[in-house]
Amino acid sequence: MNKTLFAIALIIAVRQAPAQRLISFVDPMIGSGGHGHVFVGASVPFGAVQVGPENIPEGWDWCSGYNYADSVIIGFSQMHLNGTGIGDLGDVLIMPTTGPAKINRGTQTERGYSSLFQHKKEHAKPGYYAVHLDDYDVDVELTATERVGFHKYHFPQNKEAHILIDLQQGVQDSATDTYIHQVDAHTLKGYRMSTGWAHDQRVYFVIRCDHEIKDINIFNDSTKIDGKKGKGNAIKALITWEQSPGKVKLKVGISPVSSDNALDNLDTETPDWDFNKIEAKAEEKWEAELEKIKIETESNTNKRVFYTALYHTMIDPSLYNDHDRDYRGTDKKVYPHAPFQNYSVFSLWDTYRALQPLYTLIQPERVNDIIQSFLAIYQQQGMMPIWHLEGNETYTMPGVSSVQVLAEAYLKGYRKYDASLAFEAEKNTMNLNKMGLRYDKADTYIPSDKVGESVAKALEYSISNASVALMAKAMGKDTDYKYFHKRFQNYKLYFDKNVGFFRGRLADGSWNPVFDPQKSSQPWSRDLSEGNGWQYLWLVPEDVSGLIHLLGGDNGFLEKLDSLFIITAPPDPNAPPDISGLIGEYAHGDEPGHQTIYLYSYAGEQWKAAEKARFICQNLYRDSTDGLSGNEDCGQMSAWYVFSALGFYPVFPASGMYALGSPLFDKASIHLEGGKTFTVVTDGNGPNNMYIQKVEWNGKPYTKSYITHEDIMKGGTMKITMGATPNKHFGSAKEDRPYDKY
Repeated sequence: MNKTLFAIALIIAVRQAPAQRLISFVDPMIGSGGHGHVFVGASVPFGAVQVGPENIPEGWDWCSGYNYADSVIIGFSQMHLNGTGIGDLGDVLIMPTTGPAKINRGTQTERGYSSLFQHKKEHAKPGYYAVHLDDYDVDVELTATERVGFHKYHFPQNKEAHILIDLQQGVQDSATDTYIHQVDAHTLKGYRMSTGWAHDQRVYFVIRCDHEIKDINIFNDSTKIDGKKGKGNAIKALITWEQSPGKVKLKVGISPVSSDNALDNLDTETPDWDFNKIEAKAEEKWEAELEKIKIETESNTNKRVFYTALYHTMIDPSLYNDHDRDYRGTDKKVYPHAPFQNYSVFSLWDTYRALQPLYTLIQPERVNDIIQSFLAIYQQQGMMPIWHLEGNETYTMPGVSSVQVLAEAYLKGYRKYDASLAFEAEKNTMNLNKMGLRYDKADTYIPSDKVGESVAKALEYSISNASVALMAKAMGKDTDYKYFHKRFQNYKLYFDKNVGFFRGRLADGSWNPVFDPQKSSQPWSRDLSEGNGWQYLWLVPEDVSGLIHLLGGDNGFLEKLDSLFIITAPPDPNAPPDISGLIGEYAHGDEPGHQTIYLYSYAGEQWKAAEKARFICQNLYRDSTDGLSGNEDCGQMSAWYVFSALGFYPVFPASGMYALGSPLFDKASIHLEGGKTFTVVTDGNGPNNMYIQKVEWNGKPYTKSYITHEDIMKGGTMKITMGATPNKHFGSAKEDRPYDKY
């Protein structure tokens, strides 16, 4: 073949080569070290099962059960949290071993059934995890469906082999009642009840083995129980083969309802023993989700960070029902064949800010199910969820942030639920007489000497009240609109003009004397939550114009906001570890400040929002195990990055308005419901070209520094010309700024 023909053939081959699969850019290890707390293991998008490795918990950075700094694995459990600041789950732990039988976990220095492992012999990708257990020379592979964890163990030859099932072990909870029963030569059934963050968690399971189980011993802690079933608070089952069985496969189905339902889940989702087929299906499910956003950039590092972030937005919330839609409610009753998919693991104080808004763009089929899950919880516990975990209300974090999520969904047109019930749930929740709400609904301050985290609660309630006001307005409920519109302005009761910050007030009306805006809320003062006065000053996304007025107009507001990022005082030694990712006093590692940089646009200086968005994207999100500046919080940290890398962010989600920042990529396309596409194209973009020079929307000049949800959902192209110096005129006119929608 001559050179010309070879060149032509090469061009044709390149053009016909399949595009690189997006899952190849996902590295589940990003954020598994440091304070990231991400889940490492095998799952499918939003699945009830997250099957993965378990370390011996050594503190806060093991909330997911695993931290990259560790070198000891104690087994592989079926359920994990992703990036939370509190640990739980870790249910139904299974560990393959060889040699002398061991039934106790051991410690880091005196190992029991645990094993050393090396990261060079570990591999993770969406829907799959593998590791070599050095102490036993066993290779482990894991994959999953929605409700089944699929294990494959490769035992070495000429060694006695064991599989230990430890129902006592959990991440940071305590088993209260455990049970296992061998029902036939291949099948075990049981349950694990526990108390921890979820105070009454109930997990039913069935385990099926492709090898015959002839030798099984049951223990309660270390005490052997006669027979093939056992009940206690620390049940363990030890399966033994005197001669190595070689390759062994286990399928573990789970259910919140019963072991029989767990078996139905297993039979329905994994009808055969083809591990590779289940793994391939899991990969396809992840690929389909990742394809909802396509980016074009020459930087493979940026692709890895972006698609890993997108992957992390779809682990939680997780399904909390069976394949036939049976589920167990917050009231512990079983609700058969629900007309919706029931979800749990709602980290709402975190996720209302960006994760749930992201779902309104790329998860339309799930938004209505999430709202129906909220409404079911409301009917079962008498209020909207706060931080819901496996059928339990944990009451974690201030506010009732599901209120914002429901209102946002309604206002964006998601209404496949009972709208009358939805507004009832919103109104009744905000009119409760607990958690400081009885003061808030009376339009007075929440006294900090009577209610903990009073200022944090009040600021969150104002966001909730403003969201309900907009929902009431859209529903034509004028009286309710006026009531909640007035009530959301209660945040002003906490602004001390003498110090220029929000501050706690005592029952006698005086300001809380315990005040320093640079000292964190815990344990020094109880008025805030995971933040200090500087960080909480900007938590008024529902009324930025009101905050601007409190701070003396545009100039005073901008001067104060500038100061946030340049304070160089030593960090507070008593600050909780959540307060991380610091730029001055701005803390990107925790959620109260996630909207802060975009507030510049409301005062006409969009270029500063662009500058800081680009800095955070390039410096606080990295292609490394310690790649997150704070814990993932069930996808919120990553959702911030997804939005900001695309070039816009939902400052106040219920407004349906997104402030423009600094798009990171040459081109990004969001594939919307109904076959429509919203595309952001940049011209002249680059590492130093972070500033918007001009914008075109569908070929016409566009001067606004925001875009609406309505326009995005219509589809179209936003072309943004970038440059190395700010265009200080872009978005500076009052009519071009984002605004408060009242």
